[in-house]
Amino acid sequence: MDGKILAKAKAALDEKRRLKDEQFERRVQTVYARAPRVRILDAAIRETMSDLIAVALGLDLGEDTEDIRIRNLELQEERIGELRKAGFSEDYLKEESMCEKCGDSGYAGSKICTCLMELYKLELRNSLSSLLKLGDETFDSFELAYYDDTPSPDSGMSPRRKMEVIYETCVEYARKFGSKSENLFFIGEPGLGKTFLSACIARVVAENGHSVVYDMAAAMFSKFEDAKFGRTDDLESVRSELRRYLECDLLIVDDLGTEMTTAFTVSALYELVNTRLVTGKKTIVSSNLSLDELRRQYSQQIMSRLEGEYQVLTFRGEDIRKKKNML
Repeated sequence: MDGKILAKAKAALDEKRRLKDEQFERRVQTVYARAPRVRILDAAIRETMSDLIAVALGLDLGEDTEDIRIRNLELQEERIGELRKAGFSEDYLKEESMCEKCGDSGYAGSKICTCLMELYKLELRNSLSSLLKLGDETFDSFELAYYDDTPSPDSGMSPRRKMEVIYETCVEYARKFGSKSENLFFIGEPGLGKTFLSACIARVVAENGHSVVYDMAAAMFSKFEDAKFGRTDDLESVRSELRRYLECDLLIVDDLGTEMTTAFTVSALYELVNTRLVTGKKTIVSSNLSLDELRRQYSQQIMSRLEGEYQVLTFRGEDIRKKKNML
């Protein structure tokens, strides 16, 4: 799991517990204001619990365990009567957990509880939303009608049919994502749906509990440079981001080729691609450049990995954004 996202989920759980505790305390104070005797009884009940512990430890309080237990029950009966007289139900001050499985700790035994996992998924979606500007990016909202249905003279396949195959590939990839999944390499002109389908995959994979990190290639390599040359006041935060790039289940690198290409960025890209291949982590890379343009921009070692270890999906058609604006 993504440590940064998990920390946010734990913080969200802590906040939910705090709000629940505040609400319960308000209930307690309401009862004490209307039935002051309940406050005295609560203190006496707590004292019996302390006495039970003391007797269990061998201290002589002049009472045995049974005497203390009977006293405790009598106090509880009187408390119920006081609550009812004041117009409250007998369980009005019963403090219940939000989650019965873990008692609001977030962990059931040594495993993450479903309540914390749901918060983790929510924080992961929020993290992706801030980067991908997620709105209607779902597979159901992907429109093949924007792609030309005229067969291409060279391949005999229309852009629409080509994109239908890519769409189905992406749906299946997201649905079955796991350790045996391939890496994907999206290439094609701007406005053909590369980022849109990346967002669709990210949404589904994240909702299935996998850690997903998305970033633009230029921003990614800028962080590598910040860490390498110490160009930041928060070096640990930058290093944490780099660990996320290297260790997340699915990394989405958008707009490869828009960054300023230097010996350092080429080296950083190689480290990123090679490390994730070696460790079995999955990556989706997208670029507006053609394979020939990419070969001229990056080293043979990088391109051999992108072309040999990734499933290359070539997007065809006309700029969808321009078509939408014309409607």
